[in-house]
Amino acid sequence: MSDHPTGLRERKRQRTYQAISDAAVALFLRKGFDAVSVSEIAAAAEVSKPTLFRYFPAKEDMALHRFADHEDEAARVVAGRGAGVSPLTALEQHFLAGLEARDPVTGLCDEPEVLAFHRLLYGTPTLVARLHSYTARSEEALAAELTKGLDGRTEPTEGAESTVGAAADAGAPRAATAQPTLTARLAAGQIVTCQRVLATANWHRVAQGASADSVHESACRDARHAFALLRTGLTPFA
Repeated sequence: MSDHPTGLRERKRQRTYQAISDAAVALFLRKGFDAVSVSEIAAAAEVSKPTLFRYFPAKEDMALHRFADHEDEAARVVAGRGAGVSPLTALEQHFLAGLEARDPVTGLCDEPEVLAFHRLLYGTPTLVARLHSYTARSEEALAAELTKGLDGRTEPTEGAESTVGAAADAGAPRAATAQPTLTARLAAGQIVTCQRVLATANWHRVAQGASADSVHESACRDARHAFALLRTGLTPFA
């Protein structure tokens, strides 16, 4: 039995996205972001300019396409966590697993092509600015997922008493329940920012010549420290 037409179209669409992005990034790395025209990218990807713009409204998006799959990653981690596992614990475990796997998103990856891409990204102001829109969408997705966990909540998360003072433990769940949307948005902003700061610090150390293996232990220590700090203020999710 043949694949459903919709599935075939979607796979073809995703391949075109990837082909355009790959062609664009290869040109950006070779010539620099500002020196590459949209016409060059279209020719390299073997598509017309109108087709290119149907897939990517801006040149920056062609470079940042590889971040698209990670926009809702934190939300997916929270949604898929096991029973009895808090959101922060799930996110911490996921980040530590990423460090172990040398996932480029954690900044702890010393593969030459990854380092080259990160130099392109952080060395191009327009790409850094565009990256903020991806971060904002990541925060929105995570906030939406965190809000679900606050619906109808009246008790603090198990173990919260050990992370903050009794007064804070007593007040935080009530405040979270009273303003679940705001609470979740504030938490998501802090969590996503925390992960970004950790990843950027890891990348800077690797970019300065340290190997990913030599940085791994300190990167894990930093991640545990960061999530411990989050727990002291985000008790509803700890």
